[in-house]
Amino acid sequence: MATVFDVADCILQKHGAMTAMKLQKLVYYCQAWSLVWDERPMFENKIEAWANGPVSPALFDAHKGSYIVEAEPKGDCNKLDKDAVETIDAVLKSYGDKSSQWLSDLTHREKPWRIAREGLPDGVRGNVEITHGSMADYYGNL
Repeated sequence: MATVFDVADCILQKHGAMTAMKLQKLVYYCQAWSLVWDERPMFENKIEAWANGPVSPALFDAHKGSYIVEAEPKGDCNKLDKDAVETIDAVLKSYGDKSSQWLSDLTHREKPWRIAREGLPDGVRGNVEITHGSMADYYGNL
């Protein structure tokens, strides 16, 4: 199975440089929509409900301290199959022109992040995983 780095590499190759926060949100939406459209996770790494929205800790650690991400040297877009690339293209078409803050605000209104953050006040750190089931249920009903 592909990794979050492979997905990030593909997003960056197709869209170009972006903020680390925006990359996190786009990776999240790729995972969510893959669960709905392809009925499988796109990558194996977990996503957690952090204060600023969904975050892949592995991807965060790889870009810690970077505001803009231009490339993902740990990833290989060629590891993704046709369905995954089509999902990434659809996510970029829908969300690629949005700002990182717009995407963060959107995730804060959606159930998967809110369920994982239940009981945590706004702005407080948290690391509860956003489950595949939660994403599939919510986005599958949209």
